[in-house]
Amino acid sequence: MSITRRRFLKGSLAAGAVASVPSFYINTVLAQEQTLRIYAWAGYFNDQMLADFTEKTGIKATFTPYGTNDELMNSLRASDGEGFDVIMPTVDRVPGYLDYNLIQPLDTSRINWDGALDSAIEGSETGGVVDGKRYFAPSDWGTEAISWHRRFADIDRANLSYADLWNPEHGQGVTVRGHSALVGIGLWLEREGRLPYPLLDSYKSEEAMRANFDVILEEAVKHKDMLVQFWNTENEAQAAFRTNGAIIGQTWDSTAFRLQQEGEDIAYGAPKEGALAWMEGFVIPRNAQNPDAVYELINWYYTPEAGAMFVEATGYNSTAKGATELLPEATRNFFTESYTDEDLANLWWWPIQEPWYVALRNEYQDRYLSA
Repeated sequence: MSITRRRFLKGSLAAGAVASVPSFYINTVLAQEQTLRIYAWAGYFNDQMLADFTEKTGIKATFTPYGTNDELMNSLRASDGEGFDVIMPTVDRVPGYLDYNLIQPLDTSRINWDGALDSAIEGSETGGVVDGKRYFAPSDWGTEAISWHRRFADIDRANLSYADLWNPEHGQGVTVRGHSALVGIGLWLEREGRLPYPLLDSYKSEEAMRANFDVILEEAVKHKDMLVQFWNTENEAQAAFRTNGAIIGQTWDSTAFRLQQEGEDIAYGAPKEGALAWMEGFVIPRNAQNPDAVYELINWYYTPEAGAMFVEATGYNSTAKGATELLPEATRNFFTESYTDEDLANLWWWPIQEPWYVALRNEYQDRYLSA
């Protein structure tokens, strides 16, 4: 799969957001004096990657996993931004960290931006650049859409919709994540003209959010008896299919990718309302002890070899230039089979989720889970 095919945003490098420089300075001696403490999503760094990073830079690194954006936010708030040198939130949540003064701006002159896809750099400007300062170096992107077991779920791939999750023929065989399932239902209802406001208005005002999500929650509860399991982390989503009887679900693309690697007959596709798309990246906490090593990590990651290792470990799309060409054929085929060009043009990117919205989102999720 070519980089051209992977371009999910148009345009060139955002003017003024970053500077293209012939060389960049990092105090490697200082970076090597301390261990780099990485706090990232479960599965994002394996032993091979950590060993390669140490071999290439001389810096030792530890990896602590988390499972959700909320877990990450709560951890940093509890420690006032201490305890780790680098985190990897989604770009839509970055402004929320600034509200609590938990992160620091990047020194963009110390990053080898030539190793990152221009489309990712530009695409991360919304959320990742605040008041002219960049806080976010994009690392990867992925989607949440529909996974299904080919043997047990009869799906028309060309007309796939979030509504298909709730086909009674699936019985009690559906798995979803609470808050994002509500968004998927919202996109379905919006397409049918059943929401009082455009769904994106839910992220702009409490009035629109409550009006929309009252309708969405009512529809969601109607179908709750079809759920075999809610999931919240990658491991839980995989277990829903592997051991708990799910035959269809709204999951991350990595869930289907990893189950396919195990030999499961799982397919993944984007519904006509648009796959939910997100971008993650490297962010430095305000009280990081070894920021020099973070820049070494980012520049190591922005190489084809490191990017390819990340994709093979996670199933997500790396922002490192040249990574796709180094992937095994089976890995490349997964993305080719999962996304058409139309799907990529129709991605539904998560809007900025400000703290007030997250609080309301969690309220509606709790009502859904307890209904």
